[in-house]
Amino acid sequence: MVSLTHVDETGQRPHMVEIGDKSVTRREAHARATLRFPPEVAQTLAESGYMTSKGAVLTVAQLAGIMGTKATAQLIPLCHPLSLTGCKVEIAIEGCDALIDCRVKCEGKTGVEMEALTGATVAALTLYDMCKALSHDMVIQDVRLMGKTGGKRDFGTP
Repeated sequence: MVSLTHVDETGQRPHMVEIGDKSVTRREAHARATLRFPPEVAQTLAESGYMTSKGAVLTVAQLAGIMGTKATAQLIPLCHPLSLTGCKVEIAIEGCDALIDCRVKCEGKTGVEMEALTGATVAALTLYDMCKALSHDMVIQDVRLMGKTGGKRDFGTP
């Protein structure tokens, strides 16, 4: 059975994992979120060059995603604050879907999966906020870790 790392041996009390004895390694993670627009909203955005009365939708969402990665330890109680060495948020439009990819890097003792997931999610939330005047029928879905390297085990492709 796999034990949870963020609770004590009784499983009742949360704690931050001690990472002092771990080695510093290069850590990378890639997360993706999808925001599905209603067809009429996708068409309106494409015709406007992804501009709304609030501004450049994709640019603002990219910046929000980057800011989200840096704020992860403030949002998720047991995450360690990390000194990120890089972050890239890309948003591709495929039909009615905005595919948001967030890639994060650091040299550290713990991984950057939560930072990548937070960045992708915050970018999706920002797209929603920027476009909600057009419709509230948007759906944020499929937030997932695509890959990570560094630490005990690698997963997927960062």
